[in-house]
Amino acid sequence: VDLDTAKQELEEFIPHVRTIAETSIRKMAGRDLMRFKKFKKQGIAVKFGRFSEKENNQLRKNIEDFLSITGIDSAEKLLFTSRYPEDKETISRLKAENLFCEKISEGIPRPWRLIYYRARKMFDPNNYKGRYTKEEKEKLKSYHALHGNDWKKISEMMSRSNLSVAMKYSEIKSAVNYGPWSKDETQKLMHAVEEVIRKRIEMEEENSHASSEKSNRDLVVDREKLLQKLPWTEIEAKVGTRYWRQCKQKWTAILTKKMTKGQQLYRGIKGLQAKVNLIKRLHEMKVEDPNEVNWEELSNIVGDVPKGYVQARFYKLKVSCVPFWQKMTFSEIVDYIFEKKLPELEKKL
Repeated sequence: VDLDTAKQELEEFIPHVRTIAETSIRKMAGRDLMRFKKFKKQGIAVKFGRFSEKENNQLRKNIEDFLSITGIDSAEKLLFTSRYPEDKETISRLKAENLFCEKISEGIPRPWRLIYYRARKMFDPNNYKGRYTKEEKEKLKSYHALHGNDWKKISEMMSRSNLSVAMKYSEIKSAVNYGPWSKDETQKLMHAVEEVIRKRIEMEEENSHASSEKSNRDLVVDREKLLQKLPWTEIEAKVGTRYWRQCKQKWTAILTKKMTKGQQLYRGIKGLQAKVNLIKRLHEMKVEDPNEVNWEELSNIVGDVPKGYVQARFYKLKVSCVPFWQKMTFSEIVDYIFEKKLPELEKKL
C-alpha cells in the first residue's frame, strides 16, 4: 500500500502513527498490518506497554519453535547474529526462508518491532551480569567520549547489552543528586513536564488538522494527560541533576499531593483502611499478571490518586510482607498477603 493509505489503516490500531518516521511506517505496513487485522477479527486489541507473563511465555515458545525448525543452536545466535560473523550468512538465509518475523510474532498482538526488542532483552546473556563495578563505569564514560551514543559498539566492547549500557550511562553521566529535592529542582521538573505535554498536544492538534493558534495562553489539559506515560529520559535531561526514575517518582508525588489537597493518605486509620481495601480488591480480581490489573480503578479505592501511587504502595506492601516474593507469581503474592497480612491489618483497624 502507498504511504497515505498505510498511515490511514494503521491509525486504527496505533493512534499516534502519524508521529512515526515514514520508513518505520512502511515497515509496519509490511510486518504488522495484516496481523493487526487478524487480531481485530478475533476481537483482540493491539497492546503496548509492559509484556504480560502470558506474552513472555508465548515469545519463549515462538523462539524455541523457530530454533527447532531451523537447527540454529541458540537464541543468542538467532537474535544477535552479528556476534557470530562466521555463521552470519547461514543464519540470515535460514531466517529469510523460514519467515522469522512472522514466526516470532505469532499469537502476540503487538507491533513486530516491540516483540523483537523484547526477545533481544529476554535472551541476551549480557543482560544478566549484575551491578556495574567502578572500573566498568569509568570504561563506559571513556567509551562514550570516543563513540558517542553508538550503544551497539559500546555494548560489544563492554560485553553488556545495548539497553544496559545506555541506561547506565544515563544514570552516571552527571553528578546525580540523591538528597531531598530543592525548590529549584522541583520547578525545573514541573517546567520540563509542561514542555513535553505542550509539545505532545501541539503535535496532536497538527495531526488532527485542528487550527492551533500560537499564543501564550495558560496550558489547560485533561488530567489524564498528566498521568499518562511521559518521555522520562527527555525530562531527566531538562532537569539535569536527577536520574529519570527519580523524576518519575517525584512527579507522582507532586500529582498525589495536588490531587489529595495535601492529605496523608497512608497514615493512621485511613491508611489501614486503604490497605485493607486494596488487598481485598486485588484478591477479588483473581488476575494472574499485574498487567491485567485495572490500577485506575484501584486508585479510586485508595483515594483520588495517580495509579503510580497505588502501584508503589502495593510494591512496598509486597516487599515488606512476602518472603521470597521474587520467586512467586503475582497471584501467589496476592494470596499470601490476603491470607497472612490482611487478618493482622483488620485486627489493628
